[in-house]
Amino acid sequence: MTALRACALALLALTLAACVARKPRPQPPSTSSPATPAAPVHETQLPQSQRYRKTRDSEPDGVRVDIASLVEPVPKPEPRSRYGNKSPYSVLGKSYVVLPDARGYVERGISSWYGAKFHGYMTSSLEPYDMYQFSAAHKSLPLPSWARVTNLENGKSVIVRVNDRGPFHDNRLIDLSYAAAVRIGIWPKGTGLVEVRAIDPAHPEATPLPAPQPVAPGEPHIYLQLGAFAERANAERIERELRAQRFGNVRIVTIDVDGRTIHRVRLGPLADIDAADTTGKRLERLGFGTPRVAIDD
Repeated sequence: MTALRACALALLALTLAACVARKPRPQPPSTSSPATPAAPVHETQLPQSQRYRKTRDSEPDGVRVDIASLVEPVPKPEPRSRYGNKSPYSVLGKSYVVLPDARGYVERGISSWYGAKFHGYMTSSLEPYDMYQFSAAHKSLPLPSWARVTNLENGKSVIVRVNDRGPFHDNRLIDLSYAAAVRIGIWPKGTGLVEVRAIDPAHPEATPLPAPQPVAPGEPHIYLQLGAFAERANAERIERELRAQRFGNVRIVTIDVDGRTIHRVRLGPLADIDAADTTGKRLERLGFGTPRVAIDD
């Protein structure tokens, strides 16, 4: 029995030794970090050709909302949006500066509108665009801002909340939502002459001035401004260069701004918005830069 027991113990020892020999050695820790999931690409980071389902903008499809029944928003104080207020910022090779404050802002220019193509997609402030809200896109007003937009051709006006950037088409001042464009008669014409007057919601007693009298139908009031100079000699130089390129309707307008004399070089009046667009492109091709649209009564 003793011999058998000794043999069994020896066999068990050999088996355990074999198991220990086959035990894998611990591997050194890997120096490479685990793969990090790729961050989702936000739709605002996609190029225009991939961002929208529609290739062209349009009015609403199917059943439409009665715009006349919609209630205009009531301006209220709001903090600046976390998004869309970077300054300066660049789009299509051009740089833009966001105003530090909207108070006192008044400007006239050409309005356009945007609708179904952008409906439901994020604005520059990362709010979904709703073409049935009274909103707008502007290149330099802080987001959000409030403004009264008046159609200078018929005197109609609407209060809008500015929560998007644009329009980045030359010679355009503001892009209205479909609802706002219908309310003041910019749709379906596509564009119109407007005044944009900022509203300070923190001081309701400072109400916007009454809407200006509409421009007489058919009377041209559109000018392209090529510069504003303190020295008249600089303005005269631009005037000569324009006349040398056969722009005959050039003039220098001298005004006083805060006690300073300013000489503006203007081309016009032009017949309509199409003429302003065509002339503006020609000026850029000739090296005069992008003109500023000016609208006078």
